[in-house]
Amino acid sequence: MKHLKLIINNSFKSKNISFFDKKELRKILNLYAEMVSDGDWKDYSLNISNKEISFNIYKRSSEHPIYKITKNLNYKNKNDKYFVKDANGNLIKKSSELENLINNVRWKKLKIVN
Repeated sequence: MKHLKLIINNSFKSKNISFFDKKELRKILNLYAEMVSDGDWKDYSLNISNKEISFNIYKRSSEHPIYKITKNLNYKNKNDKYFVKDANGNLIKKSSELENLINNVRWKKLKIVN
């Protein structure tokens, strides 16, 4: 323990790095809370890069994410700003507004009821 050093990298704050803003994160977390209460989702993670930020959703924490809600930071077309991918990386839907994207994706799978 004597040889540990604390290194603080302040260059991260000097760059203009985007993230989900408060309204976007609230919409995503409201959806997440609803799906957790239904028992469909169990865990989440965030991935941040220079190109995109994604909110990854898991059925079980030991598996790959079943959905990725992504904010594209370097979009060329307005409709490419937000998109959702499935577990295989296939594009499910994309939109210029996060609320429209969340409302227009079928998040629940159909269940057979006897």
